[in-house]
Amino acid sequence: QVQLVESGGGLVQPGGSLRLSCAASGSIFSFNAMGWYRRPPGKQRELVAVIRSPGITNYADSVKGRFTISRDNAKNTVYLQMNSLKAEDTAVYYCNTPPPVGADWGQGTQVTVSA
Repeated sequence: QVQLVESGGGLVQPGGSLRLSCAASGSIFSFNAMGWYRRPPGKQRELVAVIRSPGITNYADSVKGRFTISRDNAKNTVYLQMNSLKAEDTAVYYCNTPPPVGADWGQGTQVTVSA
């Protein structure tokens, strides 16, 4: 079973940037698609970005044009570059396959956007 560990979160001012990483304990190469989810305070977890082989990406409307998902199969890592961050991007961010999820959820990484 692949285990996922997210990192890179933190406190950032509105308009700032962060780069999240998701390291897998096993090979993610077998996963045709990987995604980033987020759970804002008091809300349900939502899928915000997906990358499918060979590099096709999809984004939720709320992050389109600001977030970029990428993957490095050799490093078993998925990234989420987040630019022009807004207060509403505050959430715990997780990675996993698109539904139905193919791995246990990691602990996530907290992103807080605040002045």
